[in-house]
Amino acid sequence: MFTIPPHAFQVPIHINKADIDILNHVNNTVYLRWVQDVATAHWDTLTTPAQRQQYWWVVRRHEIDYLRPCTMDDAITAYTWVHSAHGKASDRIVVFQHNETGKTIAQVKTTWILVDPATQRGTTIPEELLRSLGL
Repeated sequence: MFTIPPHAFQVPIHINKADIDILNHVNNTVYLRWVQDVATAHWDTLTTPAQRQQYWWVVRRHEIDYLRPCTMDDAITAYTWVHSAHGKASDRIVVFQHNETGKTIAQVKTTWILVDPATQRGTTIPEELLRSLGL
């Protein structure tokens, strides 16, 4: 289980009827969309428009632990932070937490690869970007 650091970026999650599956829970695939949305929002707050044009990220891997069901009536928050970076890769954590109980609903570790838009190939994360990511 990941401990949410004080500097974690927070996004309230609004559950829509379309997010709910036949079991009346948030569908597993919805969490992936939320991870993408939260990561993008965080990236946008950490970087300049020039950096966002100069660098792109692609996902290499998602590891999701579904710990509790989430339903239409739940109010939840996503917390995210960049956990580590090495070479071309960066690991991001996203924790979905129930607002009322404080319990973790799901936690995700994603590995992202930095891509040069011109070549569309992986590139080493520069020091300037590591600083922007808080590393």
